[in-house]
Amino acid sequence: MSRNINTMYFSATGTTKKVVTQIAEKISEYSDRKISINNIDFTLPEVRKEPSVFTKKDVVVVGVPVYAGRVPNVLLKYFATLKGNEAVAIPVVVYGNRNYDDALIELKDLLELKGFKVIAGGAFIGEHSFSKTLAQNRPDEKDLAIARDFAKQIFNKITTTEDDIPAIVVKGNKPYRKYYMPKDGEGNSIDIRKVKPKTNSNCIDCKLCVKACPMGSIDPEDVTEYKGICIKCGACIKKCPTNAKYYDDKDYLRHKYELEMECTERREPELFI
Repeated sequence: MSRNINTMYFSATGTTKKVVTQIAEKISEYSDRKISINNIDFTLPEVRKEPSVFTKKDVVVVGVPVYAGRVPNVLLKYFATLKGNEAVAIPVVVYGNRNYDDALIELKDLLELKGFKVIAGGAFIGEHSFSKTLAQNRPDEKDLAIARDFAKQIFNKITTTEDDIPAIVVKGNKPYRKYYMPKDGEGNSIDIRKVKPKTNSNCIDCKLCVKACPMGSIDPEDVTEYKGICIKCGACIKKCPTNAKYYDDKDYLRHKYELEMECTERREPELFI
């Protein structure tokens, strides 16, 4: 294969990165020449200030988590700066075992709008950002084995139809459904967008939460304060070495409990190629 291989991913807790890098690494291994992989991790805000430009010689595996059934809206401005120039793209969405709704078709559309040629796509499962038990430790080995097989299918598609690779159709609604919203006990929609984690006395002021926050919102001078929005990615909670970060908002906790109780049946990856 004569193309270059790239990854692009937003992965606050590492689940999306795991899937995307596995696919890219396997595509590279199937090649008859050594191909180094160019990784673009746009999780942190500084990276999203720089647009990425590709060419017809590039293959780009692009991964994002699913937030409320859609591509995180905080990433839309960054995606608008990309230039595909007919590069081959594989959109990948990772969700917490509830549903990916319209996230995959939205990511596909965003890439095609910027000049990428989408030839495959996938929806994978990762441990939910709200929880340490919902889809715990996923993507697991079974998921990654599916990712590796997906990579082989992608490689075969690229190499057997090098100049005219067929496009694909993925699952999803158009127009897109509204962002999924949790409900209270009476069935009324509730808004948890402004909810932010609290900090308890376990905090040792190590600043790991500051470095992990993909919005740059945690104040480095006082990690109990926020100078921007919280997207509920779970990074500060899951990466804290002393379990100092937590939520106490009753609506958030009710929604978390519902997800953990109602979404226990194992969902499996869905591939489109």
